[in-house]
Amino acid sequence: MKENSYPGKLIVIEGLDGSGHSTQAGLLKNYLQKIGKKVILTREPTLDSVAGRKIRQVLDKKIKISAKELQRLFAKDRQEHLKNKVIPALKADKIVVSDRYFFSSFAYGVSDGLDLNWLIKINDKFLLPDDSFILKVRPKICLKRIEGRGSAKTLFEKEKKLAEVWQTYKILPKMFKNVKIINGEQLIESVFKNIRKSIRI
Repeated sequence: MKENSYPGKLIVIEGLDGSGHSTQAGLLKNYLQKIGKKVILTREPTLDSVAGRKIRQVLDKKIKISAKELQRLFAKDRQEHLKNKVIPALKADKIVVSDRYFFSSFAYGVSDGLDLNWLIKINDKFLLPDDSFILKVRPKICLKRIEGRGSAKTLFEKEKKLAEVWQTYKILPKMFKNVKIINGEQLIESVFKNIRKSIRI
């Protein structure tokens, strides 16, 4: 993995499904714009690539493929996402806020029985984020939030599965630079305040 040498910054918000990562990514984008920064908000998987659209079908349980094939699709979608959207924005000195990145592949891939080293290897040509925040929320609370939305559960949205995913998320700050775990069980505003205090821009 290579460090970001572009003038812009890449900031990633991560967490279990239902942890509030999308809400916090949106709040961060709005805050950065308010203080005069040029920002783009993006998310993974995208719907901009063939791989990304296939991933969505798998997550929505419309089609079934092997865990390895799914992670290869994530890597392919990520490659195109970086090339077409993220890196051009970084070159233009913009801050890119990404709702999920390769840390999701590591955590969810391991919960699917894959080897963490293999997952890192298929993502090793991608940029390391300047700052990454993983929201810590208990699986039971995540599922309550998901049910409160009234939307259908996706492939990974089961309590036991989310507990397995968290086992990998919690070790990532020891493995990668500038990764921080944030308590996501506080009020939305308090969670965001902790993120805001920690970003380096």
